[in-house]
Amino acid sequence: MAKYIYEYSNWPNFTWDEREVQRVLGQVRHLQGKLMGQISALGFSVKEDTMLNALTLDVIKSSEIEGELLDHAQVRSSIARRLGLSYAGMVHSDRDVEGVVEMMLDATQSYKNTVDNERLFAWHGALFPTGRSGMHKIDTACYRKGEMQIVSGPMGKEKVHYQAPSPDEVEAEMIVFLKWLNEDSKLDIVIKSAIAHFWFIIIHPFDDGNGRIARAISDMLLAHSDGTSQRYYSLSNQILLEKKLYYNILQKSQYNDGDITEWILWFLNSLQHALHTTEETVERVLLKADFWDKHKNTVLNSRQRMMLNKLFDGFEGKLKSSKWAKMTKCSPDTALRDIKNLIEKDILRQEKSGGRSTNYELNI
Repeated sequence: MAKYIYEYSNWPNFTWDEREVQRVLGQVRHLQGKLMGQISALGFSVKEDTMLNALTLDVIKSSEIEGELLDHAQVRSSIARRLGLSYAGMVHSDRDVEGVVEMMLDATQSYKNTVDNERLFAWHGALFPTGRSGMHKIDTACYRKGEMQIVSGPMGKEKVHYQAPSPDEVEAEMIVFLKWLNEDSKLDIVIKSAIAHFWFIIIHPFDDGNGRIARAISDMLLAHSDGTSQRYYSLSNQILLEKKLYYNILQKSQYNDGDITEWILWFLNSLQHALHTTEETVERVLLKADFWDKHKNTVLNSRQRMMLNKLFDGFEGKLKSSKWAKMTKCSPDTALRDIKNLIEKDILRQEKSGGRSTNYELNI
């Protein structure tokens, strides 16, 4: 039977293909620098909004990976309140939402602080404020006291995907992990983020919430690598998009004798995709700001302003006059007049694709 990575005598001395990893790391580091440069060009309120969007996405998606769906408005409101930001439409947030947000913000806003048992237990307690995970009572704010298996399948036919170290080994394992996590080393912090994520998952020190805490530790180290507590990209969103592959790579790597090249490369590539996504978002934000600055004196009605903002914010599908009428609650004739007026002002143009129905797009 295959051995788990922690059962080998060289555990936890991880190895990887330095040349291959450095090649992808260079691309990631370049993108990080480029993104921070773009962000610095944003206005204060736009920067705040971009950060609020990224943090909201990260909290929601990290929970969604575990099958928990959080309310978007509650998460956004909770983050805004804790960061002292205000916006229209803030709502009350439930205790479970407050707990997840509290953990994530403590990890990223206080990324320079030491991570010890007390801090980890506070995160775990915040994740499970009722002491329950769903219907099940769990041990909170302490390391697990029972065996930990990751299984799937119906009762009686369960398939064991992973057996974590026994509970009497957890504390000793965490002492080694936390010492490594807190010490300064020559290791690049982005690589450290990848290893920390994997190492924590392997130990699986808690009854539940291990995945979310592992991702919070990763985010904390990525904030350190960016040199700022302000978060503008979401690794958890990218992990959710590649959820099946995420679990496959974790499972494959847990049987290794210490070589985690495949895991690190997957982590770096996911991070690269997350940075690209944010880069595209920021480019749209800058384009939108530039457009409104150029048209600050252009006479536009409220329907036109609303629809132009929607087009900049990622409009779904094709823009047709019928869709304009429906979204702005006006007549088809009024919608067509609005559109033709924008064409005359060189703001919209007719799509070249043709076809039976006429579609319109921004003329930029």
